[in-house]
Amino acid sequence: MNEIPGYHRRYSVPVKVGNVTVGGDAPVVVQSMTNTDTVDEIRTAIQVADLARAGSELVRITVNNEDAARAVPRIRERLDDMGIDVPLVGDFHFNGHRLLRAVPACGEALGKWRINPGNVGKGSRRDPQFTEIIELARDMNRPVRIGVNWGSLDQDLLSRLMDENARRAEPKPPETVTRDAVVVSSLESAERAEAIGLPHDAIIISCKMSRVQDLISVYQDLGARCDYPLHLGLTEAGMGSKGIVASTAALSVLLQQGIGDTIRISLTPEPGGDRTQEVVVAQEILQTMGLRSFTPLVAACPGCGRTTSTYFQELADEIQTHVRDRMPEWRDRYPGVESMSLAVMGCVVNGPGESRQADIGISLPGTGEKPVAPVYIDGEKTVTLKGDAIADEFKKIVEDYVERRYGLTTEDR
Repeated sequence: MNEIPGYHRRYSVPVKVGNVTVGGDAPVVVQSMTNTDTVDEIRTAIQVADLARAGSELVRITVNNEDAARAVPRIRERLDDMGIDVPLVGDFHFNGHRLLRAVPACGEALGKWRINPGNVGKGSRRDPQFTEIIELARDMNRPVRIGVNWGSLDQDLLSRLMDENARRAEPKPPETVTRDAVVVSSLESAERAEAIGLPHDAIIISCKMSRVQDLISVYQDLGARCDYPLHLGLTEAGMGSKGIVASTAALSVLLQQGIGDTIRISLTPEPGGDRTQEVVVAQEILQTMGLRSFTPLVAACPGCGRTTSTYFQELADEIQTHVRDRMPEWRDRYPGVESMSLAVMGCVVNGPGESRQADIGISLPGTGEKPVAPVYIDGEKTVTLKGDAIADEFKKIVEDYVERRYGLTTEDR
């Protein structure tokens, strides 16, 4: 991505997670997580499939008890039967060592395990339980994400650093020490894991915070101190626009600095909302930054007094929906189509110029303008649409363009 001004990807060791590579030269990976009861293997498999079809390249599932652990291999089998090869990530807290020992088939069915140093065990049990789960990962050849979360931070470590800070001639603010503790917890845990025998290239780190500036500070520190792949995500981001804006603000800063190898947008779903929204948001962050392409994006003007008709808004929404609906087929048949750009503009002020900049653009008439809609393809005006069938005609133009530009030739096939 050398064409992006100021962008230079931080080096990280590549880690294989099933058929996906995280870190190294691999593109930033999109991850998501189910919110079904893992014991309900049918609903969980269906949601994993939905997330994978939406573009999630890793899907994490909760493994919180023995029934859930026993369901994991069956979920994997159901996904395989559906032709869904997305790697599963097992989310373990408190009792992961016991579950993986009792149900080894669970560990084998997972592409990666996630553990939290803050709750892998307390007091004298912490090191033995951490050691046990790392030994199991080593023996099963499974990578591990060491996922620190400031809401469940190792309190013994935090107390130790707070005590050390209190003895300093100029103590740091408590919030700074907390951020330091999150980073130290992840790095010390990774060091212990390697000492136990887990390979360096089988470790991914995350340090989840819920405030934007805290997350940026922690990952800047972490990125400068290690070459492990880093999983980015704002924990408890929130619902709706708040969660989207907060996640975008935090991750965009870090990604622009080349920090981050896999991301998840932890949105609280609206009641009855679609879980796949977090996948779409993650993709759109990466695509609007120019880091990856997933689906053609539609540029559209916001509207003003010149666009009292809502037709351009309706057409923009219809075209964006059409593109997303067609992508599962397009992706297989038309390599490169995900980078196509479209524009649906609402008046003569910026409409022709924006439309020329897109691969395909249409400039609809504004208030008082002549009721015609010129269409531009590769910067050239090609046809003018009018009447009641503009939407269908424009979609046909898009379909023809996709086949002509991205279709495989006989020799390619």
